[in-house]
Amino acid sequence: MFEELFGGLAMRKDCKRLMSAALLFVLCMTLGMTAFAAETTQSGEKNTENAEKKELTEEEKKMLEELDKAYKIPTESNAWEGWVKGPGTYGEAAIVMEVSTGAVLYAKNIDSKQYPASITKVLTALIALENAELSDEVVFSHDSVAFLQPGDSSVGLKEGNVISMEQALHATLLASANEAAYAVGENTGKKAGYDYNWFIEQMNARVQQLGGVNSHFVNTNGLHDAEHYTCARDMALIGRELFKHPEFFKIVQTLDYTIPASETVEEHVFYQKDKMLRPENSNYYKYAVGGKTGFTSDALSTLITMAEKDGVQLVCVVLRTHGKNVYPDTTKLLKYGFKKFEKIDMTNQVQSEDAAEVLPGDNYVVLPKGAALSELETELVPDEDSEGTAVLRYTYHENYVGAANIKLSESYRKAHATDDGKQ
Repeated sequence: MFEELFGGLAMRKDCKRLMSAALLFVLCMTLGMTAFAAETTQSGEKNTENAEKKELTEEEKKMLEELDKAYKIPTESNAWEGWVKGPGTYGEAAIVMEVSTGAVLYAKNIDSKQYPASITKVLTALIALENAELSDEVVFSHDSVAFLQPGDSSVGLKEGNVISMEQALHATLLASANEAAYAVGENTGKKAGYDYNWFIEQMNARVQQLGGVNSHFVNTNGLHDAEHYTCARDMALIGRELFKHPEFFKIVQTLDYTIPASETVEEHVFYQKDKMLRPENSNYYKYAVGGKTGFTSDALSTLITMAEKDGVQLVCVVLRTHGKNVYPDTTKLLKYGFKKFEKIDMTNQVQSEDAAEVLPGDNYVVLPKGAALSELETELVPDEDSEGTAVLRYTYHENYVGAANIKLSESYRKAHATDDGKQ
C-alpha cells in the first residue's frame, strides 16, 4: 500500500507543494492513521475510545525523507533568466531536450553521475542499428546466458538458440531481456570482426561523439556495476540520435511480440513493459512514441521517453526516481515542454550580414512562448569541413536554443581569407 501511495502523489501534486506536511497528511489518510480522529457511531456520536494512533514505521519515515530530499534538489533551469519554471520531480536528475536543436528545456542535476539500469539498452540498440542488419543471425553463446542470476530480466533464451537481430532487439527493448542484450552486442561485435568488448568500446565512443561527457558503460544490459554510469544529458543525446532510426520506433511501439518456434529456438511471447506506450494503462501518454524503462536497487527507477506533438519532438530522461513516480514525473515534464515552448523556423529570420543565404537543414530555435526573437544573441561558427559555410548558434539569455546553417557572405569570406585564399 505504501508503494502505491507514492504513485498517486506525483500525479496529484503538480504545482506548489508543502512537501513534508502534505506527504505526511496523505500518508496518514491512506494508511488509516486515526490520530486526531475518532470513529463515529450510528447515532452520530464520536467514539473516541476506539480511536487508535498508528505510527509510521521506520521504513516509511525513511521513504518520506528520501522523497522530500529528492524533490528539493534544485532545478537549474528554474533559475535561468527569462525561462519558464518547470515542475518538481521525485527523481534526483531529469532533463527535457528538443530533438531538432538539442536545446535543453528542463534541467535538474543533468550532469550528475547516475546509474542507468536497463535504459542502457537504448544505446545497445543504437550501436546495433548502426553496425548490423535486422536480418542478421544472433547466436546465443554460453557467455550470453551464463551471467544471469535469479530475478534478472529474461525471456528464457538459451545457449545455442539462433534468432534474428530484429527478434533479439524486440526482446531487448520490449521485455528488457538481459541475455538478448548481451547477444546483440556479442554478435554485432563478431560481425565487425571483433567481439563483445569491441561493442562496449563502441558504446562509449559513440556517446562521446554525440557530445556526452559523463558516461562509462561496461555492459549492454544495465545490470549494476559501479563503473557503469551515465547522466541525464548524455542519455538525452542518445535518445535524440535514435530519432534518425525509424526501425527503433517500429520495434518499441510493438505492444505484444512472439518469437515463433523453429529448429533453433522455442516459442517466446512477451510484451512492451513501458506503461506510457500501452493505451490500456493508466500511465499511457498519447504523444509518447518510444522509450525504455529501468530499475535496480542501486539505480532506482529510470526512464527515457521520446514524444512527438505538432511537429515538435522531445526526449525526457528521469534518473534515480523514488517511489512510483517515474511515469507521472515524465508526463508532467513532457506536458511542460510541449505547452510552455515553441519551435521557430529561422529560415526567413536570419538577419546576420555575414550570411549570404540560409542552407537547407534543421534551422530552428526553441524558445519560451512569448519570447522575442530580438532577444537572441548569435555566434558564428565556421564549418571546417565545408568551405564557405557556417553555423549560426543562437542563445537566449546565455542558454543555447538552436542554430541555422548558412552560406557565408562574400564580404565575410574576403575579410577572413588567409594568405592562401582560404578562410
